[in-house]
Amino acid sequence: MTEPTVYEFSVPGRSGVTLAPLDVPAAELPADLLRDDNGLPELSQLDVVRHFLRLSQRNWGIDSGFYPLGSCTMKYNPKIADEVARLPGFAEGHPLQAPATMQGSLALMHRLQEWLKEIGGFVAVSLQPAAGAHGELGALLMMRAYHADRGEARRRVVLIPDSAHGTNPASSAMAGLTTLEIPSDARGNLDLAALRAACNESVLGLMLTNPNTLGLFDENIGEIARIVHGCGALLYGDGANMNALTGIVRPGELGIDLMHYNLHKTFATPHGGGGPGSGPLGASAALADYLPGPVSSAPTPISRCMAARACGRTRCTPCSTRTTSA
Repeated sequence: MTEPTVYEFSVPGRSGVTLAPLDVPAAELPADLLRDDNGLPELSQLDVVRHFLRLSQRNWGIDSGFYPLGSCTMKYNPKIADEVARLPGFAEGHPLQAPATMQGSLALMHRLQEWLKEIGGFVAVSLQPAAGAHGELGALLMMRAYHADRGEARRRVVLIPDSAHGTNPASSAMAGLTTLEIPSDARGNLDLAALRAACNESVLGLMLTNPNTLGLFDENIGEIARIVHGCGALLYGDGANMNALTGIVRPGELGIDLMHYNLHKTFATPHGGGGPGSGPLGASAALADYLPGPVSSAPTPISRCMAARACGRTRCTPCSTRTTSA
């Protein structure tokens, strides 16, 4: 069934809003800013509501049917997670608020960092990346800086399997790097012979999605790590399919040097309708200092907390520790 456009519903003179009488002196609008031909539809409130509701009901969504690809805009979020995200303390927080007024949120962020470190087997985690692709870009910039500090700025090639997450080559291009595709073998694993042939002193690293977009866990992950590290490159893990690994294996223990998590996929950050996402980065000891900041620091006893002195409190609720931003 075809849904007419709002212009087809338009009736001259119809309005969906009645403005209250002016309670301030009226002011004339500049004549050169007035026009009669703006072409906007004239609709009742009911016309607008019914039109957009009908359009929304034509969309396919996880609440109305099965979607097999695990796309971040279509994954299932428990309704309680949406409710929690709308709590005033979260929804009404402002990035520029004084740290002393955001201690509860900072404490939760620190706890989340520690959990993600444990889940992924990493030394450090940054919550700064705002989406998965943002985490990819951040990781590539970290890798680039790491090699530059070691006098190996010549490493500009990123190896990307043909079964990798689609944003990997785009992120590499945004980081000013070049890409080389590595094929899969007959079993859907990364072709080890092709990987060995590609690994040399120009390689920055390999971006590996595991399980890959074929839905397969690469059974040669240990050998892949050895090959990549053997040529001095880094192994990046794309966490797009971390759902399959969580609680079973820790990527850091597989030889992954750094990885982004998709909290809107593997966990329950609300992501309906395309946003907002979240792409925290986990890093090994060698790369921990390159993580984007600020990063929430460890809880500080209130007797030594600068934020506590600033706000004048003598005790925090519900405990006597605070978390401050690094």
